[in-house]
Formats: sequence, C-alpha cells, structure tokens
Amino acid sequence: MEPTRNTVLARLTEPGIFLKWLLFAAGIGVVVGGVSTAFYYAFHWATHARTLHPALLLLLPVGGMGIVLLYHVCGMERDRGTNFVLVAVRENAPLRLRTAPLVFLSTIITHLVGGSSGREGAILQIGGSISSKIGRWIHLDDKDSRVITMCGMSAAFSALFGTPLTAAIFAMEVVSVGVMYYAAIVPCAIAAIVGLWVAQSFAVPATAFTLSGVPNLSPVSLAQVIGMGVLFALLSILFCWGTHLAGHLYSRFLPNPLARGAAGGALVLALTALVWLWAPFTFDYNGAGEAVIAAAIEGHARPEAFLLKILFTAVTLGAGFKGGEIVPVFFTGATFGCTAAPLLGLNPSFGAGLGMVSAFCGVTNCPMTSLLMALELFGEDSAGMLSGQSLCLFAVCIAVSYMLSGYQGLYSEQKIVYSKFRPEFINRKANDEPDRTSTSLTGKDAKP
Repeated sequence: MEPTRNTVLARLTEPGIFLKWLLFAAGIGVVVGGVSTAFYYAFHWATHARTLHPALLLLLPVGGMGIVLLYHVCGMERDRGTNFVLVAVRENAPLRLRTAPLVFLSTIITHLVGGSSGREGAILQIGGSISSKIGRWIHLDDKDSRVITMCGMSAAFSALFGTPLTAAIFAMEVVSVGVMYYAAIVPCAIAAIVGLWVAQSFAVPATAFTLSGVPNLSPVSLAQVIGMGVLFALLSILFCWGTHLAGHLYSRFLPNPLARGAAGGALVLALTALVWLWAPFTFDYNGAGEAVIAAAIEGHARPEAFLLKILFTAVTLGAGFKGGEIVPVFFTGATFGCTAAPLLGLNPSFGAGLGMVSAFCGVTNCPMTSLLMALELFGEDSAGMLSGQSLCLFAVCIAVSYMLSGYQGLYSEQKIVYSKFRPEFINRKANDEPDRTSTSLTGKDAKP
C-alpha cells in the first residue's frame, strides 16, 4: 500500500518538529535553569539566616500574614499552587507570569521565619509559569503549549535537585496517573539536562546520598522490602490525610486568610516550643530539614521525628505558607524508614533510602519517577555502584507503596486514569470518590 500525500508530508515535517523542540527545550532550560539557580541561593540564604538567628521564628505570625497580603495585592488569593500547573498541562489553562516571583518570594519568607515546607512545589510553579508564558509569547498552539510547560517543570526540578532523569519523567508522569505524555520525552529530557548544566555552572550541588547496608536480592530481603513497602504506603496515606485535614480545619474555623496566616505561624511557634521540652533548642522540624534527612541516611533518627514533621508541615502549609511537600515527604520517609528498618532486620541507612523514594511514590503516585530517583539519589553505596539486583529491591518497595497507597495524593488536580489494582479505566481525581461508570481496558470507553 503506497503512502498517502498527507503521510508523506507528515514524514517530511518530522525533522523540523524535532529541531524545533531541541531549540525550544534548550532555551527553556537556560531561562528556567537560571531562575532556579537564583532560587537555590536565595533559599539557602534564608535557611542560613534562620540558623544563625533563631529569633526569626518569632516572626512566624507576621510572615504568615505577609504572604497572605502578597497574594491579595497580586490578585492571586485563589492560587492552588502546584495543582494549577497540572491543570495547565492537562487542559492548557493559562498560568500567570506573576506566579513565579510571587511564589519565589513567599517561599523564601516561609523558610526565613521557620515554616515547615519544601522547595519543589515552588520551583515547579516557577518553571511552569515561566515556560507557559514563553509558549504564549511565541504563539504555540494548544498541544505545544502543554509540552513547553512540562519542559519548564523538568528544567526547574533538575536544576534544583540535580536529577535530570527524575525531573523529565516526573513532568510526564505526575499529571495523569497511568498515562505518560511520551510526545514530551525529547523536550523534557533536553530541558532537564540544559537546566542542570546551567545550575552546575553556578556551583549548585546535586542532591545525592551514600547508603550503607544495601542487601543483595534474596527471598529474605525481598520479603523484608515488601513489608517496608506496606508500611510506607500507610505512611503516605497518613501524610496526605494530615495535610488535607489541616487545610479543611483552617478553612472551617478560620475563614479569614489573614487570621489563618497569623494563627498558623503562632501554632508552628508553639509546636517548636513544645519540642524543646524533650529536645531543648531543637529546630529540626522548622524549614526543610535537610540535615535530618542526611542524618537518617547515616542511620540516625529520632523515632517520633516522622510524626512531628507531618504535623509541622500540615500546620504550616494549611495556614497559607508556601513551599512544597516533597522535601518534608523525604524527611518523613527517611526518618520513618531509619526507625522501622531494624525491626524487619534491615540496615537503618538502607531503610531511610527506601523510605525517601517509596513515600514519595505513595504521595505522588509516580512509580517510574521514584525508581529513577532511587538511581540518581543513591547511585552509589558504600561498596560502590548499586547493582541491578539491589535496584530491584527499590523497585519492589516502590511498587508496593504505589499499589497500597490507594488513590490518595498530594495534588487534588492529579487525574487517576487507570486503576492500580486491575486493567480498568477509572478517570478520577486523586482524593475523590471513585467513578462508578469505570470500564475495563477492553471496553469501548477504555481511553484517557
């Protein structure tokens, strides 16, 4: 059968499309990588300033009100954070350029005064809003606008964490669970790599850890990591439930956003003071807590640390402070894994590593991203490179956490397209009730 005229024309245009995306993705990588680098240094300045001057925590109520006022002045009171970025990719909804400086500044304020949050939520919004606006400036069509938004997400995540494979796949996987946007694989990969190069040229370090006690694959170790996966799934559910519950309680009892910001800051301050009763002048739960994550990877963690971090993060973000949940999830997973692993006969360092990526998978519903994250974060153990069999242990733990965490998630706009338990099209949002009209993959409606 001879190719039609339209088929021939399509094949002739494919090299042009490829070259177009090489150019666009590289440009997004340069721009977003530069902004992400500035964010990294501002973030660490805020963390360092708070460490040197703990009295800044007394400004928590003021910081909460200040962030609320910033969003009010900019007309962004209804901002929904990373959820807006997911909608922008799935539905090509417009993202305002003002989102980037606004979330940049408000996240720095959050960390300067000691709120418990991460940095990835901010950087995804920054990268997504900048790239989305660039796409509209150069008049990209509906489909290409979605791809360039994913490029911005990839470049920002890669520049900040130094994990380009994780960043590229995360942008493609997080929007619709069960559906990968493979058309974006070249643009996202190029944007992530260029963003990483830009960050590295300004000495932004990659996030990486060295694990110890990684076992070989055996029936015993397989059973152990399956058990850990079950625990991490429950931990993921608890984290999502806690963060969402805090938001609902704030809205119900403190409908005024200014009062909510002030009360949330005061609550974080009070929680910090309570922690001092058994650990005087401990600020482990304020800010992102990266030092605690590093200590857990070395095999040291307080048994109550994961619960306190969930509480601090829920109280902070529910009140309107900005940042993200992913680094707190790393904290929670690492400290819990470090504590629980010895109970199942595993090394605490290995348990902390499992916890970081498996809890991440449970709250984001992104198993492929989580496996690549394990490879990029823990590519070397104390004996050298992780073996393929050792990586299998991570894969099994991640898979169990993904399956048993159910349909909870950090992002309410994330679409769960296919069931986790059977080949069935369900098409529901995370945290929503299931759609009773779902059909199997063999049915007529089995499509995203």
